[in-house]
Amino acid sequence: MALGYRKLGRNSGARRALIREITTALFRHGKIETTEAKAKELTRSAARMITLAKRGDLHARRQALAFLTDEGVVAKLFSEIAPALAGRNGGYTRIYRTGVRRGDAAPMALIEIVGRK
Repeated sequence: MALGYRKLGRNSGARRALIREITTALFRHGKIETTEAKAKELTRSAARMITLAKRGDLHARRQALAFLTDEGVVAKLFSEIAPALAGRNGGYTRIYRTGVRRGDAAPMALIEIVGRK
């Protein structure tokens, strides 16, 4: 069963909404703590958004606005995050495993944007 993505226990609409929200949160805060599976899926969408921001044209900005849920985060992505990562050809995020969540023992991870303080 090679889907190419993780279902995350949700239907397609809920999964897309989740990925959009946690991607927005990552760009807003620079790092977030979530489950390992969500962090690995988040890496894909974050790389896509950073690549759009590095392109920097109007169409790329509108595509990012269609995906991310906050216009202020899109402005930050294009003005701060993308220029800081201009020299990188990928590998924009880093995942640290932080142990298991109390209650359901889900493996947790901290995901951050590389090179951000």
